[in-house]
Amino acid sequence: MVDILHRIGTTTATPQELYDALTTVDGLAGWWTEETTGDAGLGGKIEFRFPDGGFVMAVEELRPRERVVWRVVGGPDEWVGTTVEWDLRQDGDWTILLFAHRGWREPVEFMHHCSTKWATFLQSLKAQVEGGDAAPSPRDVKIDNWN
Repeated sequence: MVDILHRIGTTTATPQELYDALTTVDGLAGWWTEETTGDAGLGGKIEFRFPDGGFVMAVEELRPRERVVWRVVGGPDEWVGTTVEWDLRQDGDWTILLFAHRGWREPVEFMHHCSTKWATFLQSLKAQVEGGDAAPSPRDVKIDNWN
């Protein structure tokens, strides 16, 4: 198994503000994809739609201001069964977010694409919580012919 890992930080947003952006439909729609629906509460399912497909995440763990975990239950075969983890902490003046998309069976080319797309969406999340211009789908950064 292989994982996608990223780290971002902000000096203007608290762990609670990042947590809210990860645990509400409106928060998620503001930085990942405008077409976000469902129940972002513990045990709920969130649907994320993009022009070329989408994902369904089951909310597995919620620890306010600290941790969010989703299990992918719908989407591309490479994603189904993987987990998406968000760990938050305060580190001095910085709020740090450690991101992991865990459990890929193998590092296929689609994983390379997804790693870069996650990075662009994490920058969108950072912009949102810092009061800047987020870029959720369909306004996201296009990185290649897979979008």
